[in-house]
Amino acid sequence: MTGSADSADVAGAAGYRPLLFSIAYGLTGSVGDAEDLVQDTFLGLARAARAGTAITDPKAYLTTAVTRLGINHLKSARVRREAYVGEWLPEPVVSTAERPGPAEHAELADTLSMAFLVLMEALSPVERAVFTLREAFGYGYPEVAEMVGKSEANCRQIFARARKRLAPAAAPEDGPALPVPARRAEGDELARRFFEVAEGGDLDALLGMLAPDVVLQGDGGGKARALAHCLTDPRRVAQMLIGGLHRIRRLGACLVPARVNGRPGAVVYDAGQRVASVIELDIDADGAVRAVHAVSNPDKLAHLGPVSDLGLLPEPN
Repeated sequence: MTGSADSADVAGAAGYRPLLFSIAYGLTGSVGDAEDLVQDTFLGLARAARAGTAITDPKAYLTTAVTRLGINHLKSARVRREAYVGEWLPEPVVSTAERPGPAEHAELADTLSMAFLVLMEALSPVERAVFTLREAFGYGYPEVAEMVGKSEANCRQIFARARKRLAPAAAPEDGPALPVPARRAEGDELARRFFEVAEGGDLDALLGMLAPDVVLQGDGGGKARALAHCLTDPRRVAQMLIGGLHRIRRLGACLVPARVNGRPGAVVYDAGQRVASVIELDIDADGAVRAVHAVSNPDKLAHLGPVSDLGLLPEPN
């Protein structure tokens, strides 16, 4: 790279912050960690500017830097994930009409659903980086190779290997790894009806909205009430949802429609308007709910505002 990384370059590069956050979040599944990685990336650019380092393409420099920082972070985070209590879900990125969230989160790629990020947990750090950059962000192999520091041929092999690990019977290389989601307006309307039916307690109607292979997964991190293991039986899923929403109403809490990781969902607020849980629905193009993800671990909700103690577990004696 040639040219100079002066202060004007650093200031102009701020426009890439949403993209960098999306990449970092795709690699880590953590809002806090992604924000830290983006901050470290810009600190690196500032250091390069002071040192007079030649940079002609700030975007390429920044995306490469945040990717490599993300890979290093994943190598150290793996031990923490292995010790995690219960099912693991990513920290939700939420946008509601009342609380649109930070501007740098606004351009989060719609493909970074919770289902996608959970799949990524099965991959090595480099596999995750290659697969995320290619599948979620559509980067070509030459760009991916530059960003992860591997050859183009090696990246093709890594992507193919990762795809095989995630879905042995997946579509051809250029096809999506996950089912195509419902279009935004249709998905939001389906979500509204879904929660309405669940709150009304109509078991048969709710069953009719679930895909045969539906999955219900909760993350309490050992600190809040959540399923110990995911549910895959449609009837059990429907019963659990109806029971859970009945409890929410009984405790004076409410559901507020939201976009969660680019998908339709809701935020559960207690009577004091504190965040108690975040729910994401994975609705496919046929209008069936394939997955319901509910995050109630308070550590993963703190970035959304005051956190409720509604579902917190009692302190051990």
